[in-house]
Amino acid sequence: MLKTMLGSAAITLGMSGPVMAQERILISSEWGEVTATLADNEAARSLAQMLPVTINMSDHLRQEKTGNLPSALPELTRQRDFSVGTLGLWSSDHFVIYYRSGRVPSPGIIVLGQATGDVSTFDRPGSVTVTLEAAD
Repeated sequence: MLKTMLGSAAITLGMSGPVMAQERILISSEWGEVTATLADNEAARSLAQMLPVTINMSDHLRQEKTGNLPSALPELTRQRDFSVGTLGLWSSDHFVIYYRSGRVPSPGIIVLGQATGDVSTFDRPGSVTVTLEAAD
């Protein structure tokens, strides 16, 4: 009986599918590059599917670089707080890289991931073009 129960447990576990590794991306520009780990949510998975993508980004409030994605990502739960390196989505196609910590007004951002590199490279005035691509 124990053998049967263990066999059933193994089948049940096998049906849940493989554990997904978190997707890593490379964000590169003429100013430098950083890597980031994408969040485990539908919006981040949709972003990963559109890679590689190039985004023209501008500085906003001396805390972030912002730019438009080629298409909208799914709407998810939002939050108002962000930290250095947070990758977010302000509107359905408005990508954000935060290089400072803070809080945004309602409705907040959808978190897409977290940079694991030094995002201070974006802490300068002016526009920059970034390319997002899957990291090796």
